[in-house]
Amino acid sequence: MHTAPNRFISILRWTLLTAIFSVLSSDSLIAAAPMKAPEFEGAKGWLNTDHPIRLAELRGKVVLLDFWTYCCINCMHIIPDLKKLEARYPNELVVIGIHSAKFKNEQETDNIRQAILRYEIEHPVANDADFVIWGQFEVEAWPTLVLINVDGTIVGAISGEGHYKTLEKAVGNLVERARQGGTLNAKPLRFAPEKDKTASRALSFPGKIVADEKNDRLFISDSNHNRIVVTDLDGKLVAMMGSGKVGRDNGSYLEASFNHPQGMAWKEPWLYVADTENHLIRRIDVVAKKVETLAGTGRQAPGRSGGGPALTTDLSSPWDLALVGGRLYIAMAGSHQIWALDLKSQRVGPVAGSGREDIADGTALNSAYAQPSGLATDGKTLWVADSETSSIRAFDIKGGSTTTVLGKGLFMFGDVDGSKEVARLQHPLGVAWHEGKLYVADSYNHKIKRVDPIRRLSQTFLGNGQSKDLYEPGGLAFANGKLFVADTNHHRILVADLSSPVLRPLAIDAPLPNSPQARNPLICEGNVCRPQTEKSKEESFK
Repeated sequence: MHTAPNRFISILRWTLLTAIFSVLSSDSLIAAAPMKAPEFEGAKGWLNTDHPIRLAELRGKVVLLDFWTYCCINCMHIIPDLKKLEARYPNELVVIGIHSAKFKNEQETDNIRQAILRYEIEHPVANDADFVIWGQFEVEAWPTLVLINVDGTIVGAISGEGHYKTLEKAVGNLVERARQGGTLNAKPLRFAPEKDKTASRALSFPGKIVADEKNDRLFISDSNHNRIVVTDLDGKLVAMMGSGKVGRDNGSYLEASFNHPQGMAWKEPWLYVADTENHLIRRIDVVAKKVETLAGTGRQAPGRSGGGPALTTDLSSPWDLALVGGRLYIAMAGSHQIWALDLKSQRVGPVAGSGREDIADGTALNSAYAQPSGLATDGKTLWVADSETSSIRAFDIKGGSTTTVLGKGLFMFGDVDGSKEVARLQHPLGVAWHEGKLYVADSYNHKIKRVDPIRRLSQTFLGNGQSKDLYEPGGLAFANGKLFVADTNHHRILVADLSSPVLRPLAIDAPLPNSPQARNPLICEGNVCRPQTEKSKEESFK
């Protein structure tokens, strides 16, 4: 749970409502004075609907308000719960997202639209940029869920993640009582999803990239297509790893499935993949052309964990990877920690970060991170893009201590170049190490920054801060003196020569998942690729 500063309103009232919510989820209900829900006034815009939603049109429906901000990992974690509730009660329940932004970049309706598409949200969302609706409902933290009965009165509220069972029982009880009382409106409501206004693309929200200079390869996590796309360094398609279906099947490239993968690490012949929304670490053998599961159970870790055997230990939104010797380091965004997987012993567990969402230097688990989302290494230090603190952290691999290179705190961000004392980033997601310098995907500033980790100086390297040129970049990689950038919200990969830093797009022609071309893939010999034929079905990607 992420608490907003200076927004502590009526704590006693919300404590009472949370208690009522918990009671409602059981078989009996303690009566409480009804509290009429306020209207959704003050929104700067609405998404997934062609008009502003009013409570009057929802009369007879159970309504669940989701107060969220799209940077927040806890908010991301409850999206699957909301989708399950919507699927279980498609005509009885209406979920409405109230997006109350933490970061300045998140206040823009167009940016929220991209987040809705990336998270595949289809219910209406209000842009509560000025916290007007937040204040009317006296919310304190992200995420907060407010339940409204069919008569428009507030039932209760609950904050944080992991409350699906409570929500399911509470909604089920309200639906059944309204049905028995004749006050339920089960007539379907139709909204206007943003996805219906978008075209298909070769890549969909690519998150991270890894370059293999030796073999002229670029690995791209094609996150919203649930696959890994492989090209040469000029963008020519070589392979597609994964069927495109959401799942966690192992097997051949065409049989395997992922769920919104992000970071990767490469050591020939293995590609390691952070299968983020499956809460798994996968490994791909590019010689045998097979995908296997290396760590995780497929369940999200419910809280802090001490680790254990890799395949029986729950993980929480692994976001990026870095390989040093026989250890695979994991940016465990969901638990605000750095973990390590020992590839020999097959054990996994935290090595840095207490699990408390904060910025604090120190040794091992005495330090604190906040949603680490990007990793890079020079073999001695693990550089971390610590997104929620808008900072760059340094983890000493041998000594186990964490120090802060740039950044000040959870709510101290901006777009300022200069020394550590004045420099500010805004929710960085990616970092790369090259010739003594760090290159940072300063995502919400729509820039690439170059950081001297010794002098602790930051300067803008690429981008003018305008999203039409570079739009929330998420990943970086180097090869042949060139910087490759995952331009996430533009659904493309960009490349720039370091000697002349001008970004240009790679022309990648990857077939859409489930298309005939994707089901009948290429066979590549060196840099020559041809369609698979009936005579060569036994062959696959190289």
